[in-house]
Amino acid sequence: MRTASWNESVSVLDRVTAVFDAFGEQDEGLGVSELARRANLPKSTVSRIAADLVAQRFLDRDGDLLYLGIRLFELGQTVEQPRTLRRLALPVMSELRGITGQTVHLAVLEGADVVFVAIVRGQPTASPLARIGGRLPAHATALGKAILAFSPSTEVNRITSGELEKRTPHTISDPALLMRELVGIRRLGAATEKEECAVGRACTASPILDHGGVPVAAISVAGSIEDLDPDRVAPAVRAAAMTLSRRLSSDRGA
Repeated sequence: MRTASWNESVSVLDRVTAVFDAFGEQDEGLGVSELARRANLPKSTVSRIAADLVAQRFLDRDGDLLYLGIRLFELGQTVEQPRTLRRLALPVMSELRGITGQTVHLAVLEGADVVFVAIVRGQPTASPLARIGGRLPAHATALGKAILAFSPSTEVNRITSGELEKRTPHTISDPALLMRELVGIRRLGAATEKEECAVGRACTASPILDHGGVPVAAISVAGSIEDLDPDRVAPAVRAAAMTLSRRLSSDRGA
């Protein structure tokens, strides 16, 4: 059998990733046709990939429906930082949800994106913006800006040196404007955004810092612009982030 080249291997990996990304947090199971549509891949390709993933327990099959498999969950539990963050954060997130009535997110910076590692749902929304494991561009989110404001300049420059996606008419896509906003966020200890990531949505976030002041994650409160005043919830979000920063430092020192 011919050995696959590096480019071919990357192509296969991209397709497998597209299949995994097609699953949403609220999905009860997807058929091959729907997976192919969401992944923007031929149905025959998705069918072959799905068969291999089922054989390796990365996907589970029940009749014509496919689900994310138990092996993904098992592997996810071995990722130490997100697992520790979730364990420490969930009680604080639940309390913050109780105070604000809105959805609370926990996310880490990965490349130029934030990746959601925990979500505590607040008031129901027609279409949740985020899912666990999902990504959004850091520069367009309060979560990402809260982390970037406390990150080393090399990290910030790496992200702002490229083209910044303008997700809505309100997204700050000018690197110079973004840098000025990050200075203010660092001074205030909280980032706010209105309709920069999604029209009709608002968010406030604060960074979770380790004992050296390096950001490891951020916590946020998000909701519709009608229901959420970002500045009003900022003190509660900052307090939650400070609590998590202390707990994380204590846990690592234990």
